[in-house]
Amino acid sequence: MTRNTVISVKNLVKKFGSFTANDNLNFEVFEGEIFGFLGANGAGKTTALRILSGLSSPTSGEVIVAGYNARKDPEKIKKNIGYMCQKFSLYNDLTTRENITLYGGIYGMPKALIKKRTEDLFERLSFHEYSDRLISSLPLGLKQKLAFSVAVLHEPRIVFLDEPTGGVDPITRRQFWEMIYETADRGITVFVTTHYMDEAEYCDRVSIMSEGKIVALNSPAELKRLYNAESVEEVFVKIARPAGTKTLSPEVKSENN
Repeated sequence: MTRNTVISVKNLVKKFGSFTANDNLNFEVFEGEIFGFLGANGAGKTTALRILSGLSSPTSGEVIVAGYNARKDPEKIKKNIGYMCQKFSLYNDLTTRENITLYGGIYGMPKALIKKRTEDLFERLSFHEYSDRLISSLPLGLKQKLAFSVAVLHEPRIVFLDEPTGGVDPITRRQFWEMIYETADRGITVFVTTHYMDEAEYCDRVSIMSEGKIVALNSPAELKRLYNAESVEEVFVKIARPAGTKTLSPEVKSENN
């Protein structure tokens, strides 16, 4: 079955002076896909994520997100995506309900729809007892679940998750990924960065960046086969060798030649 493309990146280059943060990136992401975007610190993934989410503009190349050009229509991109960053994004001095209402208004949702989805959210997460609690009083795991739920409150086409499970315990991480699966099942594309290599195994496809380039892109199973590895973590370690000794996957080799 053919799936619609919701992110199209062609020859993306991003430079800061003489430094190239993103070096000729090419990839597509599909509707309802869970797409993992991996790379060590400094690999260029955060720069690419900012461009994809309308927060930065490419130096050259074409980037289309949710049907809009990242250079020409960044504000339209922002209205069609959700975003959850590693640094907690809700307001600690507001209650759970107040945060949901605030973000629903920012997303331009009608009041009646905000109220309905708020109640649906409380029911789905068993959050009724926390509805009028200040965010600052909630455990980190509950905060992260709520932040994700708020990021998709307006049913965006794509949600970007920037290391969303950092600092939470393994059980909460697993529960968080169950929420990701449910979201993808609704047709929302999930674009996630993570430094937990076991989480990469949960993605439909994984892209691995190194020194500003995409050096591998495939399903976790296929990456492990191509690199003769037992896990995505082992693939990542092989790719993250010192410069000059990295091994490109056959698919990436063919794209670059």
